[in-house]
Formats: sequence, structure tokens, C-alpha cells
Amino acid sequence: MTATAPAAEATVRKSSPGAARGPRRRPGRIRRIGLPYLLLLPALLLELLVHLVPMVIGIMMSFKELTQFHIRDWGTAPWAGFDNYSVSVDFDAPVGKALLDSFLVTIAFTLLSVGLCWLIGTAAAIYMQDTFRGRGLLRALFLVPYALPVYAAVITWVFMFQHDNGLVNHVLHDQLGITDKPSFWLIGDNSFIALLIVSVWKGWPFAFLIVMAGLQNIPRELYEAAALDGAGMLQQVRRITLPSLRPVNQVLVLVLFLWTFNDFNTPYVMFGKAAPEAADLISVHIYQASFVTWNFGTGSAMSVLLLLFLLVVTGVYLALTSRGRRTAP
Repeated sequence: MTATAPAAEATVRKSSPGAARGPRRRPGRIRRIGLPYLLLLPALLLELLVHLVPMVIGIMMSFKELTQFHIRDWGTAPWAGFDNYSVSVDFDAPVGKALLDSFLVTIAFTLLSVGLCWLIGTAAAIYMQDTFRGRGLLRALFLVPYALPVYAAVITWVFMFQHDNGLVNHVLHDQLGITDKPSFWLIGDNSFIALLIVSVWKGWPFAFLIVMAGLQNIPRELYEAAALDGAGMLQQVRRITLPSLRPVNQVLVLVLFLWTFNDFNTPYVMFGKAAPEAADLISVHIYQASFVTWNFGTGSAMSVLLLLFLLVVTGVYLALTSRGRRTAP
């Protein structure tokens, strides 16, 4: 009796379907759960190498007195602590005052550029909702500034803004007679206007593309019912279009703000290493502090301060927009 009991129990375990499939099911489940993470691993490693590692190195450099004398082996640079940050935020000193002026210029430039890009892109997208002959060609032409390479487009604008033989002065002064004399667009106060024009020209097609995609999700029946109730075009835009586009606009404004605030290519191609004071964006200013004056420690500290500012602005913006979505009826 005692000898046959274990044998019978083993026979029952072998004949039980659940017991036979139990050990085999767990490895398959592990493989299925781990497969998404395995597929994401190359992207995570690339993100680590391209963004996170340089970011950590830049933060470490901000705490060192890193100049041209230690650039060959920056690990031997003396430890500066928070001295670089103190110099950057001392607005009474020349370095801090210049950084503050550049920050204010960047804020004004970003707000104007984002606002105009959103306004022009939204107006064009709403206009393109109606069917008319040549709509497809016009849509393609609207996307040309966004599709062109940045350097080719900005260099073309630089030639157009030339003082003696530029197209802008030729039209404004020679043809229309709006200005008394040809203007200098790449130096002085007019450089801010020139930079803003190029930024808006280059950025509004992206807003147009995103808003146009968002408009496809709005049912046409809403507009037809509003038209039957006597609502005009402006009332339809105010009561139907803009509320329906709120989630799209929230993401669009944030992306445009971050892109414009961090834009380096446009001012660098237009003005070179030494941008005019009126168009001294903070991205070019940090570049000058790092690679022109060879003070990489201070430049790294400025970059970290810029990163913290953008993180705070992004966090506050997301908190406000998410609260608005929760309180919306």
C-alpha cells in the first residue's frame, strides 16, 4: 500500500493536463512580457548615448572652472562649486546682466513667434477646409517653408535682407516707397524684426499641418447645424472649431514654444557668432559664452539654468492644461 501510493500520485500528476502545461506556460509568458522591453532597448540605449550622457557631462562641467587651459583634459579642471551659477545669476555684473538681457529678448521673441505661427497656421487650416479648385496645390505650397532645409532657407532670407541689393529693401524702398532710405535688417534694432519674420515664415506651416489634421476629427454636422441656427463663420470658429481643437492646440503651443526658445540654427546662420543685441537669443548667447570666450564652465551653468527654466515652464503648463481638461464640462 505504501509503495503504490507515490506511484499513483506520480501517475496522476503526469496525466493532469494543467500540471503538464503549468511549467511550460511561465517561460512563454515571460517572453511575451519581455518582448516589448527588448524591442525598446535599442531606442533606450540610443537615447542614453545621444541625450542623457552629454547632459550628465554638461552638468558636471558646470561645477568646474573649465577654460581653454583644461579643454584637452577637462577632468583636471579645478572644482568651482556653484561659482559659475553665481556669476550667471549676478545681474549687477556684466555677465549676469548680459544673460538677463538675452533671456528677455528670447522671451519676447518666443511669445511673438509662437503666437503668430499659431494664428497664421490656424487661419490657413480653417480656410483650407472648404473645397475649391487648386486646394491640393495650395496646401503643398504652404508646406514648402517647413520642408526646405533650414540653412538653405535662412541663407536665402539673408540675401533678401541685404542693405544694398536685397529684395526686401528693393520692394519697400524702390518699388513701394514705404521707407525713406534702405534699412539695415541684419544689424541694429531691425535685426529682431528680421529674425522674427524668418522664424514665423519657417514655423507656421508646422502649425498649419497640425491644426489641419485636428480639423479632420470635427464632424461636419456640427457646422451644418450651426449654420441652420444662423451662426456665422466667426461664431462657428469660436463655438465649434476652437473648443474642439483645444487638445491639439495645447500640444502644438508647447512644442512650438520649446522649439522656438531653443532655436540655434536660425539666428546663427543669419548673424553668425556675434548676433546683434536686439536679436541676441539665449541659445547663441550660451554658445558665445562657451566657444567664443572659452569659458565652458560658465556656459554649462547657463545651459543647466536654461534646462531648469524649461522644465519648470513645461511642468506648470502641463499642470494648468490638465486641470483645464478635468474641469471642462
